[in-house]
Amino acid sequence: MGGALSLTLGSLLYPAMLGVQKVRSAPERVIATPATGPLTEADRDFVVEVRSAGLWEYPVGRMALRKGTTKAVRIAGEQLIDGRASLDASSRRVAERLDITLPDRPSPQQRGFVAALKADSGKRFDTDMATLLRAADGQVLSTIASVRTTTRNSLVRALADQANDTDLDDLTVLEKTGLVDFGQVLVQETTAPTLPAQDMTPPPPVATQPQVVLAPPANSTLSPSPTVG
Repeated sequence: MGGALSLTLGSLLYPAMLGVQKVRSAPERVIATPATGPLTEADRDFVVEVRSAGLWEYPVGRMALRKGTTKAVRIAGEQLIDGRASLDASSRRVAERLDITLPDRPSPQQRGFVAALKADSGKRFDTDMATLLRAADGQVLSTIASVRTTTRNSLVRALADQANDTDLDDLTVLEKTGLVDFGQVLVQETTAPTLPAQDMTPPPPVATQPQVVLAPPANSTLSPSPTVG
């Protein structure tokens, strides 16, 4: 890997979610008691993280369709677009029912990932895209597992189930490209974060602007989880 991406990879998701410092200090603190079960800080931050992840992985999927040099990379792009659009629709439904404010832009760190991949081309793009997303999605799996096993809110639990399925599908298609640098992935998954919290926090939405919607492809076979509607 070279250039901007190698610098960006040094501070990969760990995780990139709103209120990450609060989650570490008081993840079990209940902040609301809706009919679907107590909502904790960790639950809220997970819903935001799902949204934030889609806001940068979805455009990367679109890039893969345009810039990918192999069929396997383009298939990975299709999966990212379809899976993230469906998961995003579910996260927006959950957020509406639980009164959670969602971002309309990814974190500065995640925007840096997108900018670095935009600057890539050819085989370098293929390899960087596959490795970066494999590392990011692999890291998120641990967050999904933690939330799924601890949440007492049925909507958050259903979202975690869908996120787990989507993440595993993403990992599978990325690995099938044959381009993932697993040595680099291991480094990113075991290296402590170096960026300040604000760089890993997505900004709040602008009240005067409509909510960003990640549109599914015309041939989508996925739909939002029926259990979060």
